[in-house]
Amino acid sequence: MFSKKTVILLSVIFLFLSIMALVVNMPEHKDRAVMEKLKPYIPYELTKTMGGLDIIDKKTGKKMKIDNAKVFIALDEFTKRWGKEHLRLENDTLFILDDANKTIDQMKLTPSQQSFIHKFFKK
Repeated sequence: MFSKKTVILLSVIFLFLSIMALVVNMPEHKDRAVMEKLKPYIPYELTKTMGGLDIIDKKTGKKMKIDNAKVFIALDEFTKRWGKEHLRLENDTLFILDDANKTIDQMKLTPSQQSFIHKFFKK
């Protein structure tokens, strides 16, 4: 019914599209030490459910209904939005602010961590 060439071509196309979908939906690389320090303050949390993964707002308890293929990208976007309002970078110190713009914690950063903050949070 199908020639070998057709089957091979369809397999290659399917493989290419699968890899592209995987690459497009990968979350950005993050600095582990910085994210561990920020994790308790970020108001969004990833949880497992029967249907897959959900993002929960820790302040309101509200679940964000997001397609499982896009959940990691959405979590990055929520984290970036939070970081723009609640992080302040001065020299080599990162200040973590509350909703009233008062400092609740701080962290000394290495040059590579500063670079991560500039790239990820656009600070």
